[in-house]
Amino acid sequence: MANTPPSIKLLIVDDDDDLRDDLVQLFRKQGHEVTAAVNGEDALDKAAHARFDVALLDLHLPGISGIDVLTQLKEQQPGLEAILLTAHSSIETAVEAMRRGAYDYLTKPFRVADLEVHVQKAFEKVQLQRREQQWLRHLSYESPRYRLVGSSPAMRKVISLIEKVAVTDSTVLVRGASGTGKELVARALHSNSPRRNRPLVTINCAALQENLLESELFGHEKGAFTGAVAAKPGLVEVAEGGTLFIDEIGEMAPGLQAKLLRVLEDGHYRRVGGTREMNADVRVVAATNRDLAEEIKNGRFREDLYYRLNVVSIFLPPLRERREDIPELVEHFLTTRQIGPLRSRVDAEALKALMAYSWPGNVRELANVLERAQILAENQVITVEDLPENVMLAAAGSSEAAGDPRHLREVERRHVQAVLHEEKGNKVHAARVLGISRRSLYRLIEKYHLE
Repeated sequence: MANTPPSIKLLIVDDDDDLRDDLVQLFRKQGHEVTAAVNGEDALDKAAHARFDVALLDLHLPGISGIDVLTQLKEQQPGLEAILLTAHSSIETAVEAMRRGAYDYLTKPFRVADLEVHVQKAFEKVQLQRREQQWLRHLSYESPRYRLVGSSPAMRKVISLIEKVAVTDSTVLVRGASGTGKELVARALHSNSPRRNRPLVTINCAALQENLLESELFGHEKGAFTGAVAAKPGLVEVAEGGTLFIDEIGEMAPGLQAKLLRVLEDGHYRRVGGTREMNADVRVVAATNRDLAEEIKNGRFREDLYYRLNVVSIFLPPLRERREDIPELVEHFLTTRQIGPLRSRVDAEALKALMAYSWPGNVRELANVLERAQILAENQVITVEDLPENVMLAAAGSSEAAGDPRHLREVERRHVQAVLHEEKGNKVHAARVLGISRRSLYRLIEKYHLE
């Protein structure tokens, strides 16, 4: 018996009653679940209450344009694919639609057979993405807050390495700039290992002086130094049977590096001030934002320790090199770090700014920016005005403007003033032309003292 093809959850948005009804009837006869919307507001409301696979969007809708509806739909449902329909063919519009995430672009009048093929191909892409997401979800996490987020090729590679090495006791070196999520990798390795029911213990080498770091790692005996009034176990002991995560290992002093090397080679160590040999049963994950090969050349890091740590190396790329993960990260942080009783969302222009910014502080900086934006946002809608100025500058997309904030502000002031003049001071119409909310327009008028 032949397999029945899966049903597509289809959203059709068009203000042409006849065309919309014809398309609804066509796809329902094929066994698909079809929802119709007469305009952008109606479509977004329906998308807030149901999940869709594919959307057919008329480009020229009353109120919110099809492209803006596309942007907001992708924010609400990142896995959805959309096909734009228009009677006004335009290369510029097509490029803009594809840039904002449209799967395809068809000009009216179109052949029904062509539309059916495009819908089916869009659905096949949705299914492929879902299979990839299911594969990514094979990892378990201690909580949603500490989940690794991202579907980019770079993150898929990271996830694949974690899956392969987590079940072993191999030492892992996690490399990456500050804020890229190195501790999350350590947590994922531990949570998916046979040691998951034992402790995960973290120590940051940059936070302690050498003598204190040694005591924290290996413990000390009573009287080992001034203030050592009692014996104290070190974190190696505390992590017995579990995982020890050593962050910023490039900051560790050479003398202590030798003692760590011994632990990695034969599991032996001594407490500070002690003579008794102790045995460690820990899996070590180390992390660094330094180039350890360069540190070795400069005599600041032991080569033998480097090779012992670097059994498996996992590299976390900076956020600017995986910008396609930003929308998913935004959704993640607005859910796991929600401020207030209601969840916020990011509007299209704000998301554009977040995508354009270079993120020198990486994922940690993005999380902090979104936390700040939630506090400033009105009605749980984060706009460009709720973002820090350096992120707002990125929205201009101009290297000249990014290098000279005064130039950007002058260009913005003139543009807003020109639109207000063209619309004879009608702020509703001006905001629509500018593609911003009335609240944003009022802020700009106040900012630039415009009449």
